[in-house]
Amino acid sequence: MSTLLDRVRGAAQRFGIDVTRYPDPEAYETQLVRLVEEFEVDLVVDAGAHAGRYALGLRRAGYRGRIVSFEPLDGPRRRLERAAALDDAWSVLPYALGDESGPAVLNVAGDDGAASSVLPMLPRHREANPRSAYVARQPVEVRRLDELWEQVVAPGERVFLKLDVRGYETRVLRGAGEHADEITGLQLQTSFVPLYADGLLFAEALDLARSELGFALKSLAPGAADPRSGELLQCGLVLFRD
Repeated sequence: MSTLLDRVRGAAQRFGIDVTRYPDPEAYETQLVRLVEEFEVDLVVDAGAHAGRYALGLRRAGYRGRIVSFEPLDGPRRRLERAAALDDAWSVLPYALGDESGPAVLNVAGDDGAASSVLPMLPRHREANPRSAYVARQPVEVRRLDELWEQVVAPGERVFLKLDVRGYETRVLRGAGEHADEITGLQLQTSFVPLYADGLLFAEALDLARSELGFALKSLAPGAADPRSGELLQCGLVLFRD
């Protein structure tokens, strides 16, 4: 019987992508930085940065361009700001990104808040990782990316947008407005099964990125699995404009 990973590998191979298990996170980060360099990216916009693990991984793998991280959750953002303070090319903004600017309430997840979202968490997520269940709520400020574009992006910069926003991906992309056409590369965290109410699923995310936004799939990023069964629950799509 084929596993979910086998089915994902087969689907990806139809697009010319070979999916393998990475022996460690650094191997994936190295491949990602090679893609970023191949497409001459100058700026990584890191939405849903949490405490900065993603950006630090890019730095370890050799990326030296600018990074702008967005993180609205207080605790992780303080650690993020401490890490970025040591890096002149890395800045932090305290906003959640979305399609409407204004106040919102973020559901704060346990297990250090990495699974926090504006959207309700579904039982499938809590069953796979009980420590990630919501434990609090925090008021946050949501901003549209197009309202911040000139503040964040310098003229002529080639932008790679990374989204780890727990089901909120379509709203962030709508909030980019006309500037969505100026994004060179895109990384979307997506799910194979519903984990957040109205969250974007794998097939929907791939269709949105390819058919509506004009990106081509280049790689898949490792994601979380259900520790009880080994079933892959999430992965990241890494796409660029050819």
